[in-house]
Amino acid sequence: MNIFIYILIAIILINTTLSIFVVLRTPRDIAATWAWLLVLILLPVIGLILYMFFGRGMSKSKINRIQNTFSQGMKSALNTQRLAINKQRHKFPSDIEQVVNLFFNLNSAPVLTAEIPQIFTESQTFFNKLFQLINDAKKTIYIEFYTIFNDKIGKQFRDLLIKKAKEGVKVYIIYDSWGSMGVLPHFWQPLRNVGGHVELFFSSRYIIADFRLNYRDHRKIVVIDGKYGLIGGYNIGDQYLGRKKKFGNWRDTHILVEGEAVRALTVRFIMDYNATVDQKVWLDYPQMISVHELANPISKSNTYLQLVSSGPDERIDQIEMGLIKIISTAKKRVWLQTPYLVPSDSFSDALISAAQSGVDVRIMIPSFPDHPFIYRATEFYARYFYQSGIKIYIYNNGFLHTKTSIIDQMISTVGSANLDIRSFKLNFEATEFIYSHEFNNKLADTFLTDINYSTLLNDKILKNQSWWIRFKQDFSRLLSPIL
Repeated sequence: MNIFIYILIAIILINTTLSIFVVLRTPRDIAATWAWLLVLILLPVIGLILYMFFGRGMSKSKINRIQNTFSQGMKSALNTQRLAINKQRHKFPSDIEQVVNLFFNLNSAPVLTAEIPQIFTESQTFFNKLFQLINDAKKTIYIEFYTIFNDKIGKQFRDLLIKKAKEGVKVYIIYDSWGSMGVLPHFWQPLRNVGGHVELFFSSRYIIADFRLNYRDHRKIVVIDGKYGLIGGYNIGDQYLGRKKKFGNWRDTHILVEGEAVRALTVRFIMDYNATVDQKVWLDYPQMISVHELANPISKSNTYLQLVSSGPDERIDQIEMGLIKIISTAKKRVWLQTPYLVPSDSFSDALISAAQSGVDVRIMIPSFPDHPFIYRATEFYARYFYQSGIKIYIYNNGFLHTKTSIIDQMISTVGSANLDIRSFKLNFEATEFIYSHEFNNKLADTFLTDINYSTLLNDKILKNQSWWIRFKQDFSRLLSPIL
């Protein structure tokens, strides 16, 4: 018995020491650090396996590759943009000027003009437009998705790209291995055989190196001929067309960008592609902007966009910080839609502060999960925000996957980032910040339409939740920094 006790003590001491070393060797948010220490210490061996899957950081060499491509792709364009902003600073309303300056200084995000983006909220309409744009392509097709499945729509998508490659169009694809799980290399071989270029985002020759949930390429970008850009929440798969019984109707939002702002999407794709492949086959970066493009002031009749990217290669969470900024300065409304509501304390404080200041704060979430732990954490924060004076809408017409925000009458966002710690800190994301009165109203109309299919959270709903549901919500919230 004494030997058993000594062995147990030794295991606990070794596990605790190893846990502290493993967690502290990677800089991370303090809440995530304590959460991982809790898991590693309370679950010896099992906790370490979970950490290998969920918690490992990105290698310095990969971070250096990303930053190198960023330097090549953006910095040459920014001097001209800086001159333009300095000359046109008085053209921007004060609240928008601060946001523009934040992203320019923090994210090196140029301000570019565009037509009022077209909004897609119905799946079949979106895929019809996507296939039409690809079919009409004459020169280049750039595609970056988190998920491309080997199913009916996935095969149709691949076959159309094969057709275009045979016509001489240059086709380049990046996709994420985890998000596209089950898609084996032979799926893409017919496209490669006719000259298409298909790359796994930051894949490794060693399977164990890719076997982790964090640091995924969650962006969803398509650029056709440098003229048309698509960005939003849709991926390529049958479930996004409502063909999976588990999800039913799929509610998402994507936008079509036309005009100078497409160049930012082009550069974003090329930076990601060049960071993935050998430098010998890098793509060339387009010229970004000239001074005259900011000649007109922002008004109700024109539209400016800033594409803001974030990822684990950066020290600051740019998309989150930008959202906190515009929420904190909002005067009338903050309307948000997200499938996952697991925010940081600072983001939560900004929302509650806005609501308590008289701002109309509304958040819409799904009525059922696709990831149980994350959904229970979402329910916890829905309850927490409801009790803090925020209106919570539960969408009932299928699965809500859209990631949008509507701030006052001029600022809107559409992109890939959810309102959770994973999107803000652990994944590679991209979001368009759109400065347009007309677009803001159009996006607000889609929110109001969705309210017709939603239930407003109330005391009765919360009272009917069982103690077991409440326990799962509270427990999931405890793990929220690492979900």
